[in-house]
Amino acid sequence: MEKILKYGSGWRLGWNPTAAVYKGLIGGDDWAMELTEAEWQDFRRLLSQLTATMAAMATELMDEESIACEAESELLWLEAAGFPDHYSLRFILYQGRGCEGNWSATALPELLAAWDNLLYNF
Repeated sequence: MEKILKYGSGWRLGWNPTAAVYKGLIGGDDWAMELTEAEWQDFRRLLSQLTATMAAMATELMDEESIACEAESELLWLEAAGFPDHYSLRFILYQGRGCEGNWSATALPELLAAWDNLLYNF
């Protein structure tokens, strides 16, 4: 498998399977950080949980109600905040580097679509 880099307005995703330590890349327009394979896998799992939770909340909330949902592992923390169909995503890495980042509700739909497409390349 070769390197993969996908990007759009407000987001970047990358994967380099031959990298020694940091195989994944996540970022925005003006920031980026590399992830270990374990961090990448946890991010993938937690993101999937949060997107499913936000979708499920659509039938539980009134139109004007917003929500914040969190998911975490030993390696990282994620939070989706906003409306079930329009929310932002924040994360914090716990191990070693202690990094933090976020994507706006405007950038997130395109990032999620790219993330799903990137997974098919594994």
